[in-house]
Amino acid sequence: MGEQGEILLEVVSGRLQYIGRTLLTPHPFAIRRGQTYVVIGENGSGKSTLAQVIERGWNIGMNRIVGDKRSLKIKSIEFSDIHSLTGVADSYYQQRFESMGSDGIPTIEELVAGKFTTERWHELCRQLSISDILHKRVNFLSSGELRKFLIINMFTIRPDILIVDNPYIGLDTRSRALLNEMLQRIASQGTAVVLLLCNSVDIPQFTNFILPMKRMEVGEMTAYSPAIKNRIEDLFETKGGLENMPDITTTGTQESTYKVAFELRHCNVSYGSTTILSDVSWRVAAGERWALLGENGSGKSTLLSLVYADNPQGYRNDITLFDRRRGTGESIWDIKRNIGYISPEMHLYFDSGASVLTVVATGLRDTLGCFGRIDDDMKSLAQQWMDTLGIGHLGGRQLNTLSSGEQRLTLIARTFIKNAPLLILDEPLHGLDQCQKRLVAGIISRILEQPGRSIVYVTHYESEIPSMIDKVFRLSRPIQS
Repeated sequence: MGEQGEILLEVVSGRLQYIGRTLLTPHPFAIRRGQTYVVIGENGSGKSTLAQVIERGWNIGMNRIVGDKRSLKIKSIEFSDIHSLTGVADSYYQQRFESMGSDGIPTIEELVAGKFTTERWHELCRQLSISDILHKRVNFLSSGELRKFLIINMFTIRPDILIVDNPYIGLDTRSRALLNEMLQRIASQGTAVVLLLCNSVDIPQFTNFILPMKRMEVGEMTAYSPAIKNRIEDLFETKGGLENMPDITTTGTQESTYKVAFELRHCNVSYGSTTILSDVSWRVAAGERWALLGENGSGKSTLLSLVYADNPQGYRNDITLFDRRRGTGESIWDIKRNIGYISPEMHLYFDSGASVLTVVATGLRDTLGCFGRIDDDMKSLAQQWMDTLGIGHLGGRQLNTLSSGEQRLTLIARTFIKNAPLLILDEPLHGLDQCQKRLVAGIISRILEQPGRSIVYVTHYESEIPSMIDKVFRLSRPIQS
């Protein structure tokens, strides 16, 4: 394993390049065995580009990185890696609740094919409370369960350098604490751990060094202490602002005449022998503001799929949507027209080849993809929302060329442009830096000032729940028979 603290690699060039992007690196820095590094900066500051260079960009252009690349095992993990594991990117979103359409989707057991089904695998599953996932099809996993699955794979690799992009988002409180224990343990065994973060609150106490980033420039590496968090705040600046926000009284659905946004009465959802929801009842009236809370795997995404008309099991349950009993002649588009929706799954499996402007503009429609003509009025409104969220300069870029935080802001703009009577925001601040979180919370407040607007807000960070939300619905994992 080598001596603790030996240098694994050292970046010595004044700039780094990777696929059309350039990072300035005026301060040489080294990564040492057994140390934990936090790379921190706002959305779009270049963190993901730096990770790509360290993992794959040693020989690109004039990049100068000193180290024995042939003998080093470097692994970078991000949430979208589930695509390469499953090979089911496009079909997943549409089929995730369709039992008949899931025959071609592998189970976790088929996916790993015995490779990780060791005692260590099972112990990690027990620690992260997902011991039951082996027999589930991939598209039945919640976003939190998917992330835990990737984390478990990560800890079976034991690389020399492990780079993890925003590992805490999507995890409940207990799982975040367990992840920290696991990261600290793997560092003590000689792996250099590099965490890419956009919020100082996520910096673990066992961090050794901070590597700040701003505007595609890598700052000087500094030994970590809790006192340094105040200096980290200088990395973040507000882009966009409420002064750019469109006049929402003139767009979207103007009159919310319904009395009940939705009501679930003793609802049950199961797939084979696995129960996802058991005897769930919940009523959200017009104008009510709810937080939906629950641990990973408690069924939050499945519950919301019933409301958003994505789950065919909605027809076998007693559900009212906008004062109309489900299954009495309404189309799914009649339902979706009244709902503005964002979720981690939508982000993960969205058509990423379209331009940012097109993605935002198609929020005025009720389909997931980017179909049909975009007229000038749609483009103008999309540009206003992008300016509000500080991404107005990205309109011509393809979604898949943006950082994960910029992609998230794009899909948030796509949700807000619709100005629907019911907002379903499933982890809306997922992957945003602290300034952008404050901005999005302010926009939500403005939207909810309109009469009759309802909201369901899902998060694993209760401190992030907007102050105007005054009701809480909690889900627990159902007991399996």
